[in-house]
Amino acid sequence: MSSEIIKHNPFQSMIDRFNIAADILKLDDSIKQKLQRPEKQITVNFSITLDNGNVQNFEGYRVIHNTALGPSKGGIRYDTAVNLDEVKALAAWMTWKSAVTGIPFGGAKGGIICDPRKHSKTELEKITRAYTKTLADIFGPEKDVPAPDMGTGPDEMGWLMDEFSLLHGRPIHAVVTGKHLHSGGSLGRVEATGRGVSIITLLALEKLKIRPARATAAIQGFGNVGLHSALFLHEKGVKVVAVSDVSEAFYNPNGINIPELILYYNLNNKTIKGYPNSVAIKHEDLLLLDVDVLIPAAKEDVITKHNAGEIQARIIVEGANGPVSSDADQILHDKNILVVPDILANAGGVTVSYFEWLQNSLLESWRIHQINKRLEDILEKGFDTVFRVAVKHSVTPRIAAYIIALKKVAETQSVKEVALEAPLFKQN
Repeated sequence: MSSEIIKHNPFQSMIDRFNIAADILKLDDSIKQKLQRPEKQITVNFSITLDNGNVQNFEGYRVIHNTALGPSKGGIRYDTAVNLDEVKALAAWMTWKSAVTGIPFGGAKGGIICDPRKHSKTELEKITRAYTKTLADIFGPEKDVPAPDMGTGPDEMGWLMDEFSLLHGRPIHAVVTGKHLHSGGSLGRVEATGRGVSIITLLALEKLKIRPARATAAIQGFGNVGLHSALFLHEKGVKVVAVSDVSEAFYNPNGINIPELILYYNLNNKTIKGYPNSVAIKHEDLLLLDVDVLIPAAKEDVITKHNAGEIQARIIVEGANGPVSSDADQILHDKNILVVPDILANAGGVTVSYFEWLQNSLLESWRIHQINKRLEDILEKGFDTVFRVAVKHSVTPRIAAYIIALKKVAETQSVKEVALEAPLFKQN
């Protein structure tokens, strides 16, 4: 395998950053090895009967990276590109994300290799229920709590909760987050990640003394995260000059009317293709625009050593997980581009997921202003801590975020291991 392929492995990117932070912390080798590897890697196989009567087999994964801080937490993605290395990386990022924001969760991730667009609602329900059955002993409010991710949403989470509840003979709402409101979902969960990205973006602009009303932004990806990031930034006066989804990329130097684009997107089968009030550009050119803020909110490894040197944005806020590969880190640092890492920038989702889990566990329902205020407080505190640690250790915000996360998880892990070993010693 060439080094090029290794570098573009998202798990390897995570390990590269992990190792830098671990060396700064002088982590013990045994704890370092333990935190690099997932606690559990589960591969499942199951079959369902399709609408046409044929039987199709599916492969899925659930990786539990770490549970030192609490029950593992992480989304389930339905995508043809799902693979174990990707799921392992995403599970580890969830561990660090919860640790950086101070949320009492560990990290997990799951996925099924499938194209959800090629399956009917009935088939997707069968896929979700079959996957849940195979993992019924893994999931649980105090053990492992799934959530939506790429290709999944409130419907899938509702089916998962229902199947898990049926298997246990009673309603268990807290087994999953990202549900519909009528199934025990939380207000603010749908837009939480995008809202979080916009909060972090405004803090980063403030850090560079750029007023929102004078700032420009380009957003790659117009799914849940990109759409809501664009909307909240537009509302705060930031001029969003470029957006893209898988179908097309658009640029308008005068700023795109985001509410109008969202209306078009919703009426156009959830795609921005053919939007009239902008100029179509190449997807890869969106990343290279001369803007104040670039928000990659699509997939991992879109900024690598091959295009990092051409990035002109002053700030990169990682809306997606792992959009900047580790081989681009030094190049961006040398160009003096402020990169706000994914484990801080897109932590709004896991934060409001935590709120949903809490509400389900406490049989409460919180008001939207309460949720948004708590989200803002947690992200502001996380942002301030990351930048304080970055200055202290003379490192990038990304490495600072890893230092905070690793220190917290390593210390908790060590305490737990001492507690586990305690009974082995005979008392006098």
